[in-house]
Amino acid sequence: MKYSPVKAARGNKLTCKGWAQEAAFRMINNNLDPEVAEKPKELIVYGGLGKAARNWECYQSIIKSLKGLESDETLLVQSGKPVGIFRTHEYAPRVLIANSNLVPKWATWEKFRQLDKMGLIMFGQMTAGSWIYIGTQGILQGTYETFDAVANTHFNGDLSGRWILTGGMGGMGGAQPLSATMNNCSMICVEVDEARINRRVGTGYCDVKVKTLDKALKLIKEASQTKKAISIGLVGNCAEIFPEIFRRGIIPDIVTDQTSAHDELNGYIPEGLTVTEADRLRKANPRDYMDRAYVSMVKHCEAMVRFLRAGSIVFDYGNNLRGQAEKGGFREAFEFPGFVPAYIRPLFCEGRGPFRWVALSGDPEDIRVTDEVVLKEFGDNPSLVRWIKMAQEKVQFQGLPSRICWLGYGQRARFGEIINDLVRKGKIKAPIVIGRDHLDTGSVASPYRETEAMKDGSDAIADWPLLNAMLNAVSGASWVSIHHGGGVGMGNAIHAGQVTVCDGSKEMEERINRVLTNDPGIGIARHVDAGYKEAITVARKHKIKIPMLK
Repeated sequence: MKYSPVKAARGNKLTCKGWAQEAAFRMINNNLDPEVAEKPKELIVYGGLGKAARNWECYQSIIKSLKGLESDETLLVQSGKPVGIFRTHEYAPRVLIANSNLVPKWATWEKFRQLDKMGLIMFGQMTAGSWIYIGTQGILQGTYETFDAVANTHFNGDLSGRWILTGGMGGMGGAQPLSATMNNCSMICVEVDEARINRRVGTGYCDVKVKTLDKALKLIKEASQTKKAISIGLVGNCAEIFPEIFRRGIIPDIVTDQTSAHDELNGYIPEGLTVTEADRLRKANPRDYMDRAYVSMVKHCEAMVRFLRAGSIVFDYGNNLRGQAEKGGFREAFEFPGFVPAYIRPLFCEGRGPFRWVALSGDPEDIRVTDEVVLKEFGDNPSLVRWIKMAQEKVQFQGLPSRICWLGYGQRARFGEIINDLVRKGKIKAPIVIGRDHLDTGSVASPYRETEAMKDGSDAIADWPLLNAMLNAVSGASWVSIHHGGGVGMGNAIHAGQVTVCDGSKEMEERINRVLTNDPGIGIARHVDAGYKEAITVARKHKIKIPMLK
């Protein structure tokens, strides 16, 4: 079929038979909006190969299904293809989604690619295939929170005059430059695809693009001396730039990475290749491409370990670079930690995580109203207040206006009920969609990321995301998803997502309370089960019923 750009409808007029269906209809289209998606013509939203639908025929069928879906029916979507509509009940999710799930023995990229070529499966990443991606903002606060935790852990809470070396400016990595400057820290972000840097500069996520390492280092030196933060997008390849910086004896304060290293064929670009040359080699000789990618990832990771040994604060930012480098033959790849055990797990123990919402009206004023709710209701949290005020000033919306805000147990439900009431009273012009990243307190089993180095050794146990999805479904979420491989690649993760629609109705008020209480609640339970004292304290404080908690 001939490609025609997709955009989500705006306003408060229904195209579907209910607001839950309408929200799903608008959000899949929002995922594919050229302002939002990385490669909308290919249905790719972000993360190398993360798609919203399997193919355009499946997309059209999903759209048709959502428009005709009754408010007591549930649409089943199997790896981006609508496969059934069944009568359930009004409190049931309107859509249930399963993406990229393979039987463990066959859960490899090789098997996935074979099935993908046969048209039988697609890679959903995390929020691409669950229709709740909100552009680069979706990871912005998570990255902001991580850098803030780095500051508090290693630099007495102040990153002024410090700088970060990192790579990757795609749909997720593109949040890094702005997250750094929001923390008064400078950054060199290496990206081989110049168009991605242009996009981040154009939307205000990155301050400046440079094409030479000399220029980048000159700007960093000036910024460090004046303590005026700057974010720099450097056109280049991490496998070449990282070792060269080390060779020159320059040691960054902090080193991390968000290239799409989880996918050695469609994500990571080997050194020595332009984007165009990489595309050609990928098609002509995929085996050679992957071999070269592994060699480059080893060089990239080796340089990070050298920086660590030389005194830099180094951490993996969840893209499985360490696992891929180890697979490529680098035995010391796991010498530096992942960001979750190093900085984020205490937040997970509190039930905190990447909570997000979208204004279906398309009116930025509705997001301003929700911002005011956060500032009023949670004004006793200085970091959160600072985040909202900076986001209002610095974040340019992509597609439907949206916001992300790390809220914890109790806070999410209170926020959702207030928003639902504002929709009912007409102070917000159309319903608000509330969701989250799959990277959350109790919705992921990912031994290289969210569940790395669990206290009780339960890193690889995948029961928790499955329980999370089932609990959200019976609690009344508007749609629920279970995915495999997002963020770290096939065979390395199982994760779940939920989306709930605040349509102003009394019915949804009850459902919102249950979902937004239970969703982070199971995260606290998961960490209680693993033996974290912080989680046990939170569970007791909120009187969460955990049968074997003494």
